[in-house]
Amino acid sequence: MVKPPKGYRHRTRKLLRKNIRERGAIPPLSRILYEYKPGDRVHIVINPSIVKGMPHRRYHGKTGVVVGKRGRAYIVKVYLGDKEKTLFIRPEHMIPAK
Repeated sequence: MVKPPKGYRHRTRKLLRKNIRERGAIPPLSRILYEYKPGDRVHIVINPSIVKGMPHRRYHGKTGVVVGKRGRAYIVKVYLGDKEKTLFIRPEHMIPAK
């Protein structure tokens, strides 16, 4: 019997997939260079081609609030059910919420 995978990205074949026209493309610079301030709301949209600063797949599609900055990453508070979680996410995996 083969043991099931328990890696960080297991069961992400459909979730972490780029559109055919986006394949190989680097993310737009406007997304990387955007400066978030504490209190800004952000959508977590994982870019599968960039592994650094990538949150777990369970947070893909969630909305959080920026609390601060740590190095190049931002500290984001996200609610998962009734619990509040603290994530360290790079700006490549975030989109500012309207």
